[in-house]
Amino acid sequence: MQRLSGVKTTWHITWGTYGTRLHGGERPTVDRAHNQRGEPFMEYDPELEERKRRQMKSPPVHLTREQQAFMQTLIPDLCKHGGWDLRICAADHDHVHVLLDIDTRIHGERARRLLKRWLTQAMNEKWPRPANGTWWAEEGSNRPVKDESYFNSAYRYIEKQRA
Repeated sequence: MQRLSGVKTTWHITWGTYGTRLHGGERPTVDRAHNQRGEPFMEYDPELEERKRRQMKSPPVHLTREQQAFMQTLIPDLCKHGGWDLRICAADHDHVHVLLDIDTRIHGERARRLLKRWLTQAMNEKWPRPANGTWWAEEGSNRPVKDESYFNSAYRYIEKQRA
């Protein structure tokens, strides 16, 4: 992993589409109490998952192959716009991964929020808005990459998911 001596931090940023991964479901999720590296994910809880499903304002958002490819083409320019160095990105039908280098004064959460905003604007220009008005789940994951092993694993994982 190539580091720039304290000038930049590498971040693994992930966010999902609206309603596709609910807390309590069989697929792993995190919340404020389960969000540190190495901590267990939230436990499977069908009652919680059903409560979350009933709270949804519209059906889940699943991205088409065309939308996934569009995002993968657009994200490099958005990273340049933000002043960040993209390593790799992937858009799947229900989530997006980005591995990038950011100035150490900027937290990965800010980059995630900006990427989601800019992608939303571009998606809304090209496709009708989803029924609830949003493409994305509210939160996401922002993990600083602290070692070469994690960097390599994240890179390979993202590479396999590219549309």
